[in-house]
Amino acid sequence: MLFLTLAALCGPLAAGTAQAAHPDRPTVERPVAGGRLDWGIKASFQTYVTGPIAGGSWSLSGGAATVGQSQFRFHSASGGYDPDSGALTAGYSGGVRFVGHQKDDGSYELDLTISNPSLSVSGQSGTLHADMRSKDRGNGQVTERGQVPLATVDLTGIDLRGGTQIAVTGAPTTLTADGATAFAGYYQAGDPLDPVSFTADSQEPAADEPADEPPADDRDADAEEADGAGDGEPEAAGGPAQLAAAAVDWGVRRTFREYVTGPIAEGSWALSDGAEDGGALFRFPLAEGVWDAEAGTVEAEFTGAVQFTGNDLDLTLDAVRVAVADGTGTLTADVHTAGETAEDQPLVTFPAEELAPADGLVLLSEVPAALTAEGSAAFAGLYAEGTEMDPLTLALAVTEDATLPPLPDLGSEPTAPAEPAADPEPTAEPEATSADDDGGVTPTLIALGAGALLALAAVAYPLARRRRRATPTDHSADPSATSSDSEETPRS
Repeated sequence: MLFLTLAALCGPLAAGTAQAAHPDRPTVERPVAGGRLDWGIKASFQTYVTGPIAGGSWSLSGGAATVGQSQFRFHSASGGYDPDSGALTAGYSGGVRFVGHQKDDGSYELDLTISNPSLSVSGQSGTLHADMRSKDRGNGQVTERGQVPLATVDLTGIDLRGGTQIAVTGAPTTLTADGATAFAGYYQAGDPLDPVSFTADSQEPAADEPADEPPADDRDADAEEADGAGDGEPEAAGGPAQLAAAAVDWGVRRTFREYVTGPIAEGSWALSDGAEDGGALFRFPLAEGVWDAEAGTVEAEFTGAVQFTGNDLDLTLDAVRVAVADGTGTLTADVHTAGETAEDQPLVTFPAEELAPADGLVLLSEVPAALTAEGSAAFAGLYAEGTEMDPLTLALAVTEDATLPPLPDLGSEPTAPAEPAADPEPTAEPEATSADDDGGVTPTLIALGAGALLALAAVAYPLARRRRRATPTDHSADPSATSSDSEETPRS
């Protein structure tokens, strides 16, 4: 179904109506800053990749997240919007990589990455572009192309003019010829893809004001200070030094978040004490910390808490700390479950061999994190020691002028959607091809395992049952799952 939400409209929405721009008012493009794009690309392709035929998986990068039913969430919209014409350009961040059909040498016959999607909308149609990296099905040649026009977007009956926040839900998309080529021949031009939903927050244009020049004496002093500071790195390399700022970004584990919000736990999470939500990760800001460049060590404490609640579930992580020594980092936290608290529990370890600052910032970006024995106990044994958890990012500002990486910007929450302008026709998916694979987990087995998992959760988190609204998601029946399986084969 197709919905539209426009905040602060100048007039009512009317499907198919034409609203002429005021002839005396010049067109002013408003910058776009903040928003998200939710798109499953093609659900049948996802299930084929993770099914018994391809035997593959998908992984996320650049802060991309999962949301709803088989959808990927891309973040941090930026671009421009013309409220008079409704024209919109919006680029988003994050990527998803699909791999399948692994060969004896460890490489994959199917290897496709889609990242940094962008929208270009004019009138009641649009084009969805993306950076693409794909491997040809026949000769295995790898092709990389930037901003391929991947799909057309049907916005029939939708008027984007006159708003400040744009929010469209369920717009039909169709594969383009360029998209079919970039898709490595798995589908043909004209094939329906999954509907796309997107938001974009437009801002008031910045006033053109001349920058105030400092007096000559001040400029000279600033120059001398800059010369003394060198390239922005700390002058002294040895000995402990206080961190100017820092943040640790960690999403715990994607399948655990999907389980929490799914139909079994029917729960949610809440952040407090300064923790921030970046969609696929939680950010904990620095309380205090020191680093020693010569010894290669870090000791830092962070503020913020995340609480997961649901049916027979109440788990809170707070008092997050990070210690780095001998090339290895450890993230610890106080773990609160069912009224009990275990303090200073080491949850995950991660590689931290390189702590050299650049522009005053020590950055370990999306490094792999492995669950500890204590971490396994904190999750009631749902994950074994050594399980790969979500990657972790550690940013340490060792100079006052260093800038921490921006948190993924999901934009404003859209207001209640209007009535649908039109219902798109259901799309036909390729016929399923039957195959057996002892390594696959069928949807039936996943469903049968849900009751056992619920019983396990009841033992792990014995407290009063709570009913909360669920956000539907695909891997919610099993928090330890990495993918769902299907026997569907893409059309060649």
